[in-house]
Amino acid sequence: MTSKMEDIELKELEIEDVKLLFDWAKDEGWDPGIEDAEICFAAFPKQFIGYFNEQELIAAGSIVNYNGEFGFMGLFIVKKEQRSKGLGKLLWEARKTKLLACLNPGASIGMDGVKEMQSFYAKGGFKASFADERHARVGQSFSFSHKIQPFQQTDFHLLSEYDTSCFGFNRSEFLKAWIANKSANTLLYKENSELHGYAVIRKTYEGYKIGPLFAENEMIAEELYKACLTMGVGEKITIDIPTVNSLAIKLVQTYCTHLTFECERMYYPLKPNVDFSKVYGITTLEFG
Repeated sequence: MTSKMEDIELKELEIEDVKLLFDWAKDEGWDPGIEDAEICFAAFPKQFIGYFNEQELIAAGSIVNYNGEFGFMGLFIVKKEQRSKGLGKLLWEARKTKLLACLNPGASIGMDGVKEMQSFYAKGGFKASFADERHARVGQSFSFSHKIQPFQQTDFHLLSEYDTSCFGFNRSEFLKAWIANKSANTLLYKENSELHGYAVIRKTYEGYKIGPLFAENEMIAEELYKACLTMGVGEKITIDIPTVNSLAIKLVQTYCTHLTFECERMYYPLKPNVDFSKVYGITTLEFG
């Protein structure tokens, strides 16, 4: 179907539209989690928008608002047969404008841009900060610390507080949905009832993906990583690391991973004041 600009309509996405958007992401080779569409729609029901032509979704993306303090743009996809018509630029500007209107004055917007799109994002005022690298290896059984234990619902307040200290902003509503994933395992590193790190590993279409992996130090990060590798023996397991954390680079090198994908973390108008020293694996390229 060809589309004329005067015939398209910008609307919020319903759950079936979000599922289609994640199908497009799978076709792009981004390997989302098998339940990501339902989980992310539950967390952000009003934060997916797209253009429709005669009720058909032709371009869409997410505009996540973390309590007005921080925004994140992801899943920016135009249907293949609709590309090179100016629709992407139109959607990009609409998403940015709509998200800015929801944020506090001076709040930053983050995104992860693939190499071929970085110059386009830079023209929109986004500045490159650091590379996010996806590393993969095959899962293997390892011994790991007895201080690692599965998440229990009574741990949620502790987990949310720790997550905020690492992510930089409170995202408790997102976390509730993220750890409720039936195809995921959430692992905590606890000592004397205090949380010193956690990781989530979830099933994807090609294997498993770790995200996030937050830890107080490299020893705890390594124990959590080994525990995750043990969850998917014989399967492909990936992790997206922020290269601004040299210890995250050291971790994947130690376990002989190989680089499969790279993008650039970019911010508008300025980089937020977030310490990435505890971030060994980001949560997701789509939502930060």
